[in-house]
Amino acid sequence: MGDVKDGKPTRPYRSRVREESARRTRQAVVAAAAELFVARGYAATSLADVAAAAGVARPTVFAVFGSKAALLRQVLDQALAGDDEPVPVAQRPWFRPVWDARGQGEVLDGYAGVCTLIGGRAARAFETVRRAADETPEVAEVWETLLRNRRAGARMVVEQVRTFGPLRQGADVERAVDELWFYNDPAHYAALVLHCGWPEDSFRRWLAARMRDVLLPA
Repeated sequence: MGDVKDGKPTRPYRSRVREESARRTRQAVVAAAAELFVARGYAATSLADVAAAAGVARPTVFAVFGSKAALLRQVLDQALAGDDEPVPVAQRPWFRPVWDARGQGEVLDGYAGVCTLIGGRAARAFETVRRAADETPEVAEVWETLLRNRRAGARMVVEQVRTFGPLRQGADVERAVDELWFYNDPAHYAALVLHCGWPEDSFRRWLAARMRDVLLPA
């Protein structure tokens, strides 16, 4: 027992197996919630429904996420990012084409690719939140956060475009942000790809062309 009483601080016990099991449980819950929120709607889906679909107990879902609104936020975060790693969207490898671009057009081409990728992962979840926001205050707050984040993303890209030259709007940066914010809406992906059946590559090229039309000098 000398190793216990020798006065040295002991390292907290951490089980990799336990941590991995907890992560798998968390991912199962998020996946089940994403499917149910889209299929049934937010209001019609309970934490008990999510727990049953994920194969866990309801108290487990509550212990991990705290509330249905918090679970919805996690669903959205993972849909946007593609995983549960705590890395901002702008620092993801798939955002690199925006930062590595060598001109205004390349910035917008890269951003159109980003918007297409996000649309494929998150368009349905965004629509679920939009529909629920009118009737559920907690979801209305989530929706407002999504709108603000989209606008912040648009501003970031507009500033990157400006590093290579003037905008079509001249010094009216807010107008440029407004216009790019309109086009980075996943609802466009939902309308043209999910509902009209456009191939993703056709949508990406269309989106890049529209962004160039509204932001770049003629």
